[in-house]
Amino acid sequence: MRKGILLLGFLLLGLAAARPVQLNGAGATFPYPLYAKYFAVYHQQTGVRVNYQSIGSGGGVRQLFAQTVHFGASDAPLSDAKVAEFRKKFGTDPVHVPTALGAVAVIYNLPGVSAPLKFTGPVLADIFLGKVRTWNDPALARLNPDVPLPPLPITVVHRSDGSGTTYIFTEYLSKVSPAWKQRVGFGKSVSWPTGLGGKGNEGVAGLVRQTPGALGYAELIYALQNKIPFGSVRNRAGKFVAPSLESVKAAAVLNDFPADTRVSLTDTDAPGGYPISSMTWILVYREMKQNHAVKSREEALALAKLLWWVVHQGQVYNEPLHYARLPEVAVRVTEKNLRSLTYGGEPLLR
Repeated sequence: MRKGILLLGFLLLGLAAARPVQLNGAGATFPYPLYAKYFAVYHQQTGVRVNYQSIGSGGGVRQLFAQTVHFGASDAPLSDAKVAEFRKKFGTDPVHVPTALGAVAVIYNLPGVSAPLKFTGPVLADIFLGKVRTWNDPALARLNPDVPLPPLPITVVHRSDGSGTTYIFTEYLSKVSPAWKQRVGFGKSVSWPTGLGGKGNEGVAGLVRQTPGALGYAELIYALQNKIPFGSVRNRAGKFVAPSLESVKAAAVLNDFPADTRVSLTDTDAPGGYPISSMTWILVYREMKQNHAVKSREEALALAKLLWWVVHQGQVYNEPLHYARLPEVAVRVTEKNLRSLTYGGEPLLR
């Protein structure tokens, strides 16, 4: 009897040891379709489960600081002040791991208009400031002389939650419109002068799709999946460029890439670059033992291996979902950062 109990105990211990690791993350909706694909494939290949909650970049950063997740995800890099706060609070640095490049599309619902519309940054800023209120406003008519724009009111749609997509869009508007920069500025959350709020990229896309006369912003894949029209935006070279894999890649051709990977791609001066492009990041603790959500070296190693896979093998899944692959310079810098991840002072990757 005693031997049977011992044998059962050993079997249970073996089952516990064989239980697959589960990693928990939360944050950006911008890359959610891509992350869902990454994590499904990675689970099939390794048995490691990844539970990712698409709650917006602001929520992802808050949960990372609260140590309720193994990793956060954000389309906005942490500011210098946030990095300093993180370092002071946890005694380690946050590591930004870029995963993909994407575009924030200007989406709209304009019945009777099939031709793609053209926008400039200053006109978009005036729309979101509430200065341009109808679709046949002269500012829009001058940009689209061959399009019969109706006298329909513009219903502005923006994010209601803390959002990296909002950060990208408002950072761009702040670069091209002094009025926007002075009155509103940029960030994951801003005080919107006008409009309706939708939760997540999917919420904004849904509101635009169901509201005649609506105009908003969302990651390109949400426009494509929902078959919502989107416009071209004039870049600094004076060219009207539509969001696409090619135009996002053009915006990401950089001569210098920072060691911490915190880089802005908005308002690119690349002739073929789309001006509202960005990277998106997964955020982790450099010393993972400082994150109370990471319960063991096994979990820390599983997370480090997942991130290495994402920036290497995982990149093949980017373009089918309309996200651009990381440029080689970003991969090389990120490899160095991933090799700096530790648990209890010991490197996780060799």
